[in-house]
Amino acid sequence: MDAEFTAYLHARQGALLRTAYLLTGDRHQAEDVLQTALAKLYLSWDRVREREALDGYVRRILVNETTSLWRRPFKRRERATDVLPEGGVEPTYDEGQRAAVWAVVSTLPPKARAVVVLRYYEGLTESETAEVLGVSVGTVKSQGSRAMALLRDRTPGHLAPGSREEER
Repeated sequence: MDAEFTAYLHARQGALLRTAYLLTGDRHQAEDVLQTALAKLYLSWDRVREREALDGYVRRILVNETTSLWRRPFKRRERATDVLPEGGVEPTYDEGQRAAVWAVVSTLPPKARAVVVLRYYEGLTESETAEVLGVSVGTVKSQGSRAMALLRDRTPGHLAPGSREEER
C-alpha cells in the first residue's frame, strides 16, 4: 500500500499542487489544502477501488477543502507577508502577462474561479467539472458563462487575446 501511494504521490504531486493553487490563489493555502487532501486519500487508500479515478477523487477533496476555507471567516482575514515565496523558474519571459491574467482570474468569486480552474486550466469536461464540484452540468455552464463574461469585462485591453499581434 505505502509503495503504491508513494508512487502516486511522486507522479502527481506537482499537478495536484498546481490545481490547489489555482483553486485557492495562495501558495501556502494550496500546500495546506493539498496536504489535507493527500492525508485523506492515504486514510482511504484501501477503499479506493478505481485507481484510474484517483485524480478525480483527489480533485474532489481539494474542492471540498477549498470550499471549507471559504466558509471560515478567520481565513479571510489572513494576509500574505511582505516576503514573497520562492517561485519556479519560468522557461520564457512573458512580460508579466501570466501574472496579470492570473490577477484578473483571482478576482472571480470562489465558485466561479473553481469552474474556470477545472474547465480551462485542468481541461475537464463540463460533466467532469460538475462531478468534482457536486453540482449539475447546467450550473457549471452558467457559472462558466458568467465567469467568462466577468473576465472579458475585467481584462485590460493589452491582455485581450490578439492584442499582441495587433501591436506588431
